[in-house]
Amino acid sequence: MSITPYLDDLEARIDEEEETALFTQWRAFALGEFEGDLFFPSRTTPRPPAIEWPGVTVNQALDDFEAMVLQQLGACSGVLAQGSGALLEIRANYGTPIIPSLFGVELYRMAEEMNTLPASWPLGSQAAIQAAVDHGVPDLHRSLGGQALDTGARFVELFRTYPKIARHVYIYHPDTQGPMDLCEMIWGSDIFVDSYEVPELLHALLEVVTETYIAYLRAWSQIVPFRTDEVEPHWGLLHRGHIMLRDDSAMNFSPAMYQEFFVPYEQRALDAFGGGGMHFCGRGDHYIAHATSLRGLSAINLSQPHLNDMEEIYRQTVDKGIQLVGFSREYAECALNAGRPLHGNVHVW
Repeated sequence: MSITPYLDDLEARIDEEEETALFTQWRAFALGEFEGDLFFPSRTTPRPPAIEWPGVTVNQALDDFEAMVLQQLGACSGVLAQGSGALLEIRANYGTPIIPSLFGVELYRMAEEMNTLPASWPLGSQAAIQAAVDHGVPDLHRSLGGQALDTGARFVELFRTYPKIARHVYIYHPDTQGPMDLCEMIWGSDIFVDSYEVPELLHALLEVVTETYIAYLRAWSQIVPFRTDEVEPHWGLLHRGHIMLRDDSAMNFSPAMYQEFFVPYEQRALDAFGGGGMHFCGRGDHYIAHATSLRGLSAINLSQPHLNDMEEIYRQTVDKGIQLVGFSREYAECALNAGRPLHGNVHVW
């Protein structure tokens, strides 16, 4: 199947004036210049496709660059068709094991019918962890890490002949997780006990993993340069700073352990890339004060507000000028209706 008709279709449907206006709205919000209650942008005109775009499964995209193009740009086609306020954004979509694969974890591909990104098996022993620490920063071009870098380069090259796609479809950085999430994938679930029993080994791995995280995203930025205007796209959003940390492991640690095992390494990552946002699943209200004290943290994306004390979340985010992005409209409107100010710092879908 030729991908040219689909690229031509998307190129023809991009209205440059509208995309520029939408980006300008997003940038004003990200920089704290939005004056309304809830930020909920949209395009003025839905732009449906002139041809039917094919469905592409995750596993198909893992194996074939053109399938990856169709999968990622197909989502952009859907955004235009709906007239949504999401920016047009794509990534090299290889899942959470991108950086763990550099350390030699065994990849686990999900069944085709699940249509889900791959997972991985951990290294499995403290001896293997020590070996990874002793080896230091691994080759950045092996396994999924190299595949994601190559895909980014191929995106850039492909779009050279499609000027509207090149200008208005933003390539955001791959799923590089965050230092502790990466350590959990490399170490395995024993990490939650071993953090008490061998904390020095965990700190040693965090050092190597954080160095690798920074080195990898610097390599990525040589292919797809980070923006120079203080903001960066991610998940159809825009946030201040250049990276999006993931803290899905944090729910399993106490606030004191978050301070010890997360804060120094996440601060190093944020400092290296001019700040950024943070995503977490599950409960985060117990450590949110430590997280939002990180220098350069500009936005929080949390996926399960019902598991959190949202008043504590609001106190530690929007009250401090840190935005909630991709947030639940239901929860935000409930807060406003109860008289809880959100200071124009909440984006909802």
